[in-house]
Order: sequence, then structure tokens, then C-alpha cells
Amino acid sequence: MRPSTIAIDGPAASGKSTIGYHLARHLAYLYLDTGVLYRAVTWAALDREVPIADEDAVNRLAEALAIDVTAATEADGRQYTVRVDELDVTWAIRAPEVDAAVSPVSAYPGVREALIRRQREIAAQGRVVMVGRDIGTVVIPDADLKLFVVASAEERAHRRQLEQHAKGEQSEFDDVLASLQRRDRIDSNRQTSPLKVAPDAVIFDNTNLSIDEMLQRAERLVDDFDPNACV
Repeated sequence: MRPSTIAIDGPAASGKSTIGYHLARHLAYLYLDTGVLYRAVTWAALDREVPIADEDAVNRLAEALAIDVTAATEADGRQYTVRVDELDVTWAIRAPEVDAAVSPVSAYPGVREALIRRQREIAAQGRVVMVGRDIGTVVIPDADLKLFVVASAEERAHRRQLEQHAKGEQSEFDDVLASLQRRDRIDSNRQTSPLKVAPDAVIFDNTNLSIDEMLQRAERLVDDFDPNACV
């Protein structure tokens, strides 16, 4: 018997999205990177010149937006398609300015309340791999299987820099590392849904694993899942 709901949490660039997407394909499950919902709100705030520091305004925006996440609609390397009020923003939400602003937006209780409602509705349907920072602790604490994915800050910075260079964005390693460390502090110390390990989560350290090794280990965790161990 395989888990019907899989919650995957971890810090930025830890590999959790790669693992989640692979497991979703392996199981033929829905893949939902919940971070795209928060990125979509952040992108909309920047696009509409809503001040990121204005919590009430950002909360109202999150309530009003129609955010839709579906299977990929274009063969351009995307894992899914994200639309905000019917506009395709799949790549726009990955811009550096969104990276820089998403943590405070995702910490606003009003934003989280609006987006968590939708995440729970999706999870209730089952057969889903959900990736984020508070999935196993807040969104679906009753998930069948929970993974907390980690890697060293230096390895995560190296991965993020490679991603940026692949998109034609030039960046210095020290700047990328400092940005990740700052985001870690914000995510771990925020009052609402801080990044932390669920008591029953499996710690998945992939610092020294190749991508193939990481994915094979994730598959084994799912294939060897014992529902009785969760009772």
C-alpha cells in the first residue's frame, strides 16, 4: 500500500521540488509546489504596485486573486502552468525580484489563510505530492508520509547559482549564499507557520547525493511505506 498524501518540506534549494516532482511522476499523482501560490501573490503585488510592506493590502490581494495551477500546457521545460486571473505567469514568478520579496509575503497570516484553504481542498482529494515549508506541520499534518529535505547551505547556494546561470542570470556565489541564509532566518523565525520539522517526518539529507541517488532513495521510501508505522 502506497501513501495517498505525501508532504515534503525543507528550506530553499534543498531539492524538495525535484524530489516531489519525481515522486509525483513515479506514482502518477498530482504534483503541487505550494510555493508557486505565494510566488503568484508576490508577483501580482509587484506587478500592480501594491507595497510588499503593506500587509493589509497584500492580504486583500491574496483573497481577490484567481490563482490556478494545472498540468503543464507548454513544452518549454515547465513542470506545471500557473495562471493569475487567467494570465500565464509560470516563468514570471521565478524572477529575482519575486525571490527577494516572497518570504515576507508568505509570512502574512491573511495570505496564508487564503492559500492554505485551497491547498487543503486539493489534499483532501488524495493521490497528491505537496511541497512547501509547512505542509507536514500546518497544511496537512495528517499526511500519510512526510519528508523534510535538507542539504548544506553551501550546496544549496551552488544549486541555486547553477539554476540562475542556466536562465542567463549572472550571480556571485557569496551573494546567493547570503540570500539563502537570510531567507532561512526569515522562514525559521516567522511567527506564522515557521519552517520546522514535523515530529513524524523522515529527515532526508541529500547534501552528498547525486540527483539519481536522491531520486532512487525517495522512491524506496515511498515503495517501502508501511501504513501501520504511522498509527
